[in-house]
Amino acid sequence: MKFVDEYRNTKVVEQLANALSNQLTKNWVIMEICGGQTNAFLRFGLDQFLQGKIELIHGPGCPVCVTAVDTIDKILYLAMQPDIILCTFGDMMRVPGSRYDLWTVKASGADIRVIYAPMDALAIARQNPDKKIILFAIGFETTAPATALSIIVAKKEKIKNFFILSAHVKVPAALKHILNSPGHRLQGILAAGHVCTVMGYQEYKPIASKYGIPITVTGFEPFDLLYGIYRCVYQLENGMCEVENNYSRVVKEEGNHAARQLIEEVYVTIPQRWRGIGEIPDSGLDLSKEYSDFDAKKHFKLESIQTSNQLPQLATDSICIAGAILQGIQKPFQCPAFAKECTPDHPLGAPMVSSEGACAAYYRYRKSQNFELTGKG
Repeated sequence: MKFVDEYRNTKVVEQLANALSNQLTKNWVIMEICGGQTNAFLRFGLDQFLQGKIELIHGPGCPVCVTAVDTIDKILYLAMQPDIILCTFGDMMRVPGSRYDLWTVKASGADIRVIYAPMDALAIARQNPDKKIILFAIGFETTAPATALSIIVAKKEKIKNFFILSAHVKVPAALKHILNSPGHRLQGILAAGHVCTVMGYQEYKPIASKYGIPITVTGFEPFDLLYGIYRCVYQLENGMCEVENNYSRVVKEEGNHAARQLIEEVYVTIPQRWRGIGEIPDSGLDLSKEYSDFDAKKHFKLESIQTSNQLPQLATDSICIAGAILQGIQKPFQCPAFAKECTPDHPLGAPMVSSEGACAAYYRYRKSQNFELTGKG
């Protein structure tokens, strides 16, 4: 398949790995931002090519994983109200709030529907005029335009029973937060190609300059990822700190103009809470005043409700270290519950739930590896 097979060619990947090894004079620590990148590294065994000379740190790159507990609690509360149909993506169904998850609430009788695109939720609103339909909108800048389009169409068609609870988050603000954290070990960053496809990579240039750190934009195939590391290491070895686009077949510096216009029209930037991290300034997208009639928080007066008090208490397990994993401070195998008390069938934290979560990726591809002997993920 063109643009897939040629980027998975074993011989080419091995040649690139050798070239990478030959230019190394010291060990480096590089963070991949996106959970899709984390999964690809482990799925294709690319970490094995690095021979322990490059340590990969896994960033908070899964929007499902970083959705704050209090946001989950709000959507759980709404789902339990009468005459509500809640629409969300499948990965969100098992992400724990402070006391419940969506699967549990659905099992108790709530009308919760898994959708594939925001326009699916709008179609449900048209079909059920006597119900209030709430779209639990999550994702980075990649999914925000699709949510925005559904709102624009709803306004144009004067649909009054369609609401959004926005949990969209922005990547650059999270990067700055991590780089501002005392004791961070990042020396290079792999930026996520799909986010940059929408937003471009202009926002990363001041970050690279301010923090003196190279940033390379990569895709998700084996060659893409290793080449991103190769170019990142090249900069590190030569004292450079620039933003490089190594996914030029998809990403342009200015991004996707139409998608960016949708974001600018519908949203405003706000502080946002990230699970396991806390509030990050300028990291969230909420509905602008022009589209506030579709804001579920405003319509249902959520800010005045202590939603967690409305939900029966469930036991929690303090041994989960999801917060440290989401910040790249620890690896999944360093959690005492990993592959024991915490599995995809019984997740204690969000990174074990999501298909892009670091814990789920390690469980799927590395749970049999002796991490204590290798010391690396």
